[in-house]
Amino acid sequence: MSTVTVSSKYQVVIPKDVRDRLKIRPGQKVEAFAVGGRIELVPVRPIEEMRGFFEGMNPDFEREPDREL
Repeated sequence: MSTVTVSSKYQVVIPKDVRDRLKIRPGQKVEAFAVGGRIELVPVRPIEEMRGFFEGMNPDFEREPDREL
C-alpha cells in the first residue's frame, strides 16, 4: 500500500507502482468518487479500448417486456 501527501493545492501524485499497474498515462482522465470514508480514482478508458469487452457473453437471457427488440 502506498501513502501519498495532499499538497497545499489539494493535489496528489499517484504512485508509480499504481500508475504502472493500471496503465495510467499523463493527460489521462480519472473519475474521483467519495465512497464512505475514502476516495476512489477510476481511470476513464477510451471507447476504442472497450471493443470486444463483452465478447463471449451469452445474450440469450430473459428480458423485461419493455426491453424487447
